[in-house]
Amino acid sequence: MENKKVGLSDTMKAKTEPKTFRRNPIPGTKFTIAVSSAKGGVGKSTFATNLALALKKLNLNIGLLDADIYGPSLPKLFSINDKPESDGQNLKPINKYGIQCMSIGFLTEEQTPMIWRGPMVISAIKTFTQKVSWNNLDIIIVDMPPGTGDTQLTFAQEIKMDGVIIISTPQEIALQDVKRGIRMFEKLKVKILGLIENMSYFKGDDGKKYPIFGEGGVKKTADEFKIEFLGDIPLQPEIGMYGDLGRPIVESKPDNEITNLYLNFAKKIKLTYFAE
Repeated sequence: MENKKVGLSDTMKAKTEPKTFRRNPIPGTKFTIAVSSAKGGVGKSTFATNLALALKKLNLNIGLLDADIYGPSLPKLFSINDKPESDGQNLKPINKYGIQCMSIGFLTEEQTPMIWRGPMVISAIKTFTQKVSWNNLDIIIVDMPPGTGDTQLTFAQEIKMDGVIIISTPQEIALQDVKRGIRMFEKLKVKILGLIENMSYFKGDDGKKYPIFGEGGVKKTADEFKIEFLGDIPLQPEIGMYGDLGRPIVESKPDNEITNLYLNFAKKIKLTYFAE
């Protein structure tokens, strides 16, 4: 009898191929939308927070779950220093700017490293999705960590995800990881709502656009994978400045051109799930 060798690719396929997973919605929510990049440092968390604020401005009840266990950003971006209350069974989300928020960063000190193995990360994700008293949310935005690891697999295999938005900068080194992320979500049967090009260009005082990180890379990737290109966001110092202050630009500058971009993204999402 011939012995068949099992290679690394076979093992990886077995771990990521969707089988008969029972995907449950997050209690207290109608729709779950993930914001992902598969690459760190491309502005994913900034996008997630501003998108949540834009959706809130469209009169939707919004939650924001920071699922990056190793590098939580929500406490800084929303300037939240409180710890969530508990009734002994569930955690109560912290409300800031009219948005229900949860992050591992609310439960640990700012500079405490999360030296956790995979099972602990999975346990934390299950707590945040099943043991938080999310209250009557229309949409919960999930800020995913970089990569294609335990957190992404836990969400895709166990949580009913209604869509994912993928963020990238234009340069090829970022897009290499983004393409891996696209393939992962396709294999796991998670709908990709579209791609966003962040830090697309810098507009100088002379009015000219300078493509610091390259030009058109995300649009080309969207065309390659036949995914909708949702638009681009320029590199503007105010975006980072207001994020560092804990008052994202959509909240701080309601008439800013960047805020209008986020409102346009939010309107597209609202029409997708709440047809008027």
